[in-house]
Amino acid sequence: MNSPFPLAQTRPVLGEGALEGAVGPVPGKGGAVRPALLCFSHLRWDFVHQRPQHLLNEAAANYRVFFIEEPEHGPGDAHYRMRTAATGVTVLTPVFDGAADPVREQRKLVQALQRALGAGPVVHWYYTPMALRFARDLPHDLCVYDCMDELSAFRFAPAELVALEGELLAQSDLVFTGGRSLFQAKRQRHPDVHCFPSSVDVAHFACARTSLPDPVDQAGIASPRIGFAGVIDERIDIGLIATAAAALPDIQFILIGPVAKIDPASLPKAANLHWLGRKQYDELPAYLANWQAAWMPFALNDATRFISPTKTPEFLAAGLRVTSTAVADVVETYGKPGLVGIADETTIAATLRQSLAAPDPEWRPAVDRCLARMSWSGTWTAMHGLIAQRLRVAGKV
Repeated sequence: MNSPFPLAQTRPVLGEGALEGAVGPVPGKGGAVRPALLCFSHLRWDFVHQRPQHLLNEAAANYRVFFIEEPEHGPGDAHYRMRTAATGVTVLTPVFDGAADPVREQRKLVQALQRALGAGPVVHWYYTPMALRFARDLPHDLCVYDCMDELSAFRFAPAELVALEGELLAQSDLVFTGGRSLFQAKRQRHPDVHCFPSSVDVAHFACARTSLPDPVDQAGIASPRIGFAGVIDERIDIGLIATAAAALPDIQFILIGPVAKIDPASLPKAANLHWLGRKQYDELPAYLANWQAAWMPFALNDATRFISPTKTPEFLAAGLRVTSTAVADVVETYGKPGLVGIADETTIAATLRQSLAAPDPEWRPAVDRCLARMSWSGTWTAMHGLIAQRLRVAGKV
């Protein structure tokens, strides 16, 4: 689930002169300077490959894209550690002394970055309202809030997050949401909210519909297999996983992904539960190709109330029948049309076993019709159109 786009050798950028040489103005067609997009993220580029990476890799065709991660601590003067993805996205990690004021140091670094950008429009793109602490007053031509999650509902959310999101909504020119539930929640709080649910790289996951070699750490596991691939955190119903494994001892459950914000020792253990850990994004089709079905054992709690899991279309693109708990966006988009089975603790065993049976002949054509309307490139094209329109109205392009 890591980024499939290799990063160039990491290098520090210590002064404004070095920044100017590394990120200075880049002429586009006709000699015009390409606009810059500064993305402020709470996620690291290499954590899991999901919405930010998909969209910003697409955006790099239109913008000079700078992905600013959460900071790290290190000796010496504050600086950015800079890497470049194959798509052209520049990944910047702030590095400064752990005893320093983090807001002051990050603000100083972003100010230096913006001076180094030179002429041309600047778009601020937020994934976390927390970045307002150091970026709120920096000059920009357009502010976009791509709200992919209700972060205030997540475990260990900072106390000031709610207030900062209110400030970000007041400052934003455009608000995008990662699903229907988020759209309904935010549309009352901003006059220009647009729903862009999770999309999918169909070609990447459709490889799993072909015969692919079974990965070494999965090859020795018996069949049938039902799998999940994603971050394993407070959004996952650990109790439901244990219940399903106990009720279906003849089925092997494969669980792939990093464990975050929960104690790994709390994960249930059983002979038919296989926790395979974090995998690269480009490895996933080989794992999925050797499953017989997939599931999404999400807990129904505050952290999942607004989610629109990217896993749903990815599993469907891989040709797998999917069972999910009753996450609102999954039920509305995929459950009601009959594309995904919906289950709770009382029906999970029967629904999972049914998912191993041959599907109705109309199921796969219906899935493919749904997926044909979904692509990250199409999502980005629509977003870019809205951004470009606002910049034109403001006389910035």
